[in-house]
Amino acid sequence: MIKASHLSKIYRNDSVATVALDDVSFEIKKGEFVAIMGPSGSGKSTLMHIIGALDIPTSGTYLLDGEEVGKLSEDELADIRNRKIGFVFQAYNLLPRTTALKNIILPMVYAGIPKEEREKRAADLLEMVGLGDRLQSTSSQLSGGQQQRVAIARSLANNPSIILADEPTGNLATAQGEEIMEIFQELNEKGHTVIMITHESYIAEHARRIIHLKDGKVVEDNGNHKQRRVNHNN
Repeated sequence: MIKASHLSKIYRNDSVATVALDDVSFEIKKGEFVAIMGPSGSGKSTLMHIIGALDIPTSGTYLLDGEEVGKLSEDELADIRNRKIGFVFQAYNLLPRTTALKNIILPMVYAGIPKEEREKRAADLLEMVGLGDRLQSTSSQLSGGQQQRVAIARSLANNPSIILADEPTGNLATAQGEEIMEIFQELNEKGHTVIMITHESYIAEHARRIIHLKDGKVVEDNGNHKQRRVNHNN
C-alpha cells in the first residue's frame, strides 16, 4: 500500500537549509497498525505530511497504492486526500457550532455522495464510535474524548484506505486516550490500515509495529511487536 524509498525533505530559508528527513525508507502493507514515534524535531510531523499527501519530498519516492505522490498536481493531491486518507488530528478540527452529524457529513458532500446515503452513513459511524445518542450535539457540547470520537467517525466518512492520526490522544486525559486507542485497535481488527504519529511510548505500544525516528532518520523499525506479545500471552 505504502512504499517510501530514500525520502528526504529539506526546508530552505534564505541561505539556511534544515534537513527534516534524511534517507527514510519503509513499506506499510494493507491492514497494518503502525505507530511512527520520536521526540520533537525527529521528522515525524514532516513524514506524516508526506504520507498524507499534504507535502511532497525534496528527493526520494513515495508510492501510495502504486501511484507516485510526488509527481501529482495540487488537484490530484487533494483528490487523493479526499478519497484515500482519513485524517484524525490532535486538535479534533471540528466545526464548533455544527452538530456531530453534520461534521461527518461535510467530507461526503465534497465527495459528491447523495444526501440520503451520507446522512445514514454519518449516523452509522457515530453509532460505531459510541455516540449514536449525540447526533445533534454540537462540538462545543461534547467532551474532548467525544470530540475525538466524532473526528474518528469523520475520518471514515469516505471509506478511506488509510486512517492517519496525528497525536490523537495529545489533548486527552489518560483514561480518555485509552478509550480512543481501543477504537483504533477495533478499526484495525476490522481491516483498516492505521498509521499513528506519537511521541508517547505507551500510546505507540497499542500499535502492532513501531517505526522510531531520530534526527530525520529511521533508527528502529520494530515490526509485529504486538503480535509477538500476543502470541507469548497465548
